[in-house]
Amino acid sequence: MPVHTTDSSHHGKGPGLFLALGSALAFGGSGVAAKPLIEAGLAPLHVVWLRVAGAALVMLPVAVRHRDLPRRRPVLLAGFGLLAVAGVQACYFAAISRIPVGVALLVEYLAPALVLGWVRFVQRRPVTRAAALGVVLAAGGLACVVEVWSGLRFDVLGLVLALGAACCQVGYFVLADHGGGDGVDPLGVIAYGLLVGAGLLTVVARPWEMDWSVLGGSARMNGVGVPAVALLGWLVLVATVVAYATGVLSVRRLSPQVAGVVACLEAVVATVLAWVLLGERLAVPQVVGGMVVLAGAFIAQSSTAVPEPVVGRPAAGGEVRARGGLSRPRGSDRTSDPVPGP
Repeated sequence: MPVHTTDSSHHGKGPGLFLALGSALAFGGSGVAAKPLIEAGLAPLHVVWLRVAGAALVMLPVAVRHRDLPRRRPVLLAGFGLLAVAGVQACYFAAISRIPVGVALLVEYLAPALVLGWVRFVQRRPVTRAAALGVVLAAGGLACVVEVWSGLRFDVLGLVLALGAACCQVGYFVLADHGGGDGVDPLGVIAYGLLVGAGLLTVVARPWEMDWSVLGGSARMNGVGVPAVALLGWLVLVATVVAYATGVLSVRRLSPQVAGVVACLEAVVATVLAWVLLGERLAVPQVVGGMVVLAGAFIAQSSTAVPEPVVGRPAAGGEVRARGGLSRPRGSDRTSDPVPGP
């Protein structure tokens, strides 16, 4: 989910909406491709490593093109690699190995509400009543998703891992609040973030211990055999490279409010795909709870937004407002650093 400012007057919103929908569909398809690989015998961390390392190789030419970026923004790249790539992916994939894909993604989408908690209680900046309402809705919806009246029937560790993915997104939101600008190309940030993430995951996942023979066999999707290498190809090329690229291009053409709404569709896409392709059925209260989570997240991240400033003129106080009520320092680039989905 991107934190950015944008001026859509120079770009058509139609193409931007199309790109954003494509990005949500691509990101939403990551879980349904990863879970069969995990069930076929690969550890969640190994699947994460394959995804990130493969995407890093694909994006390597972009990194070479922006080879001065590590010198200019080392903290930004390290934060992106650690939180938005390695942290989010590892926690999310570990979560879906224990709980349904849709539930894991819905829990992760508590991140916008958690950001407001950071703003209000850590940074001690005011938030609107509507934003507080969004937090309450998101928490109530989550209670329905996990069916608290059943004594947390879902795996508690799986829920904790999904919350860890949400916290990693919050961490990068906070980092992005202090680190955009200077003409940084978001594609360069993605490329180096993937390289940093791949390096960190190599140490943690130890891919030399992976059962590589799994990739030569097939995985089961709702009882149907699918080549494991095909699922990996989708995970790397579509759910990572295409998803990041279309997401970055879309945020340059859409307002923060529109981009935020479309990004929330990722959770819906993932849930529907898991229902159709993996046979994961959710009860009616869980479906309703999921809709409430998405509604609360949308209210929380859009209610504090202010009208977009005119290009070249910062908002009052020398800051440019970003989605979620966070502010960007004067001189920050109009399109800031992207934060992905899972």
